[in-house]
Amino acid sequence: MPKPSRPRAVALLAATALLSGLLAGCDSGSDNDVDLNAQKLDWKDCPAPDEAEGGGSAPSPLPNGTRWQCATMKAPLDWNKPKGDTLGIALIRARTSGPANRRIGSLIFNFGGPGGSGVSTLPAFGDDYAALRTRYDLVSFDPRGVGRSKPVECLDDAQLDAYFQQDATPDDAAERDQLVKETKKFNAACEKHSESVLPHVRTTDAARDMDLMRRVLGDKQMHYFGISYGTELGGVYAHLFPKNVGRAVFDAVVDPTQNSEQASLGQARGFQLALDNYAANCTAQSDGCPVGDTPQDVKDRIAKLLADLERKPIQGIFPRRLTQTAATGGIAQALYSKDFWDYLTQGLEEAYSGDGKTLMLLSDSLNGRSQNGEYSNITAANIAINCADDKPRYTPGYVEQKLPEFRAASPLFGDYLAWSMVSCTDWAVPGAADHPDVSATGSAPILVVGNTGDPATPYEGAGKMAKALGPGVGVEMTYKGQGHGAYDSKNRCVQQAVNGYLLTGKVPAAGTVCS
Repeated sequence: MPKPSRPRAVALLAATALLSGLLAGCDSGSDNDVDLNAQKLDWKDCPAPDEAEGGGSAPSPLPNGTRWQCATMKAPLDWNKPKGDTLGIALIRARTSGPANRRIGSLIFNFGGPGGSGVSTLPAFGDDYAALRTRYDLVSFDPRGVGRSKPVECLDDAQLDAYFQQDATPDDAAERDQLVKETKKFNAACEKHSESVLPHVRTTDAARDMDLMRRVLGDKQMHYFGISYGTELGGVYAHLFPKNVGRAVFDAVVDPTQNSEQASLGQARGFQLALDNYAANCTAQSDGCPVGDTPQDVKDRIAKLLADLERKPIQGIFPRRLTQTAATGGIAQALYSKDFWDYLTQGLEEAYSGDGKTLMLLSDSLNGRSQNGEYSNITAANIAINCADDKPRYTPGYVEQKLPEFRAASPLFGDYLAWSMVSCTDWAVPGAADHPDVSATGSAPILVVGNTGDPATPYEGAGKMAKALGPGVGVEMTYKGQGHGAYDSKNRCVQQAVNGYLLTGKVPAAGTVCS
């Protein structure tokens, strides 16, 4: 079972949609004599996102009429064999709204995951970056293994429905053996359907794709905006190509010093903090909180709901029923943004009355399931990229030894996140390292923005990232807020600091605090 690691923008896009063309395959042929640096991109109007990208309609023009354009960039399948097979990297852009003589270059976005489609996400939030578009072309992409970029494929939609209905928090040996069996089945399906790409979806591969992208787009420097996992990708890029870094911002920052176990434990603490903040906010309302009288009462009632669902699931979205695992995922999804807290209250109220539809809608959005029952490939890509990156492989016995520590970190999310560590057991490709190397001596300054209430990438990670980037490179600032990320919260102080750096090159003072 993958741990919740969705980027805020992707999470917002999926849940908002639920609650309210160009193909990039693998080009065969081992003798690639084309200079990929000299390739010309064939930009055209964007088609509707395909199933792997999450489906939906073709992106609408921006308010001033600017149309989104899409293209496919060829990159080596194996960067150790740059003249071998290629794969297609799907790109999207909106041209700058400002005069040509004021244009800085391209601003490349990665919205995280790993596994989130930038091609489908950027248009949904493009207008939020209108100020940045005055001097940049806004550009994003589907990283290799994601969306249209040679997507990792594992289970079909019906099989994924069953996969997400399983008990991801086993209470006895039989349930544990069943979880391990289903995990192995999932991983074997990934190997069967995507064997050729699995060794080549590491973050270092994506970083090399980005430097090729920079060259093909005609930029001397990489100007970059990374969110969530996108900060890890940006850090790895800065390590590999420090002299090529231009102006870069990391928001919702991954702690690059942690291994996968430490990251899961950090998320347990982060989601528990977000739940504590939700409960305190709900019970502080003047008209009362419909799901509890005190913060502890809110959490106790949620714990009882989950225990009841373990024994007897309730009706969700027919024919599926809301299980303990689905409800936990739905609650986690709602904690990604304060904007979702009302949905969480609604979902809990309904579930207490035997109706699990809203919590299941939230769970579906976490798992990349659309209302028509089709899944994006975010879960498959998330697991594939994490397992290719992360060297540790955890056994069920090891997880059981760690359960007390995870439960102490979060009574609600501890088991869920501890058992997520078995996702890479028996994975077909060995993991690359215990944690990424982001040291970037010689890089231009990188603005690192941490949010004190972030559940998925806890605030402490920003300081760790700034320090790991190196003296004179990482510049940390703090947002005292809620949810995953800072810039898209629309906090004026954060946006002024980020826009000021990206548009004028003015680096905010280290230690700047916004609230």
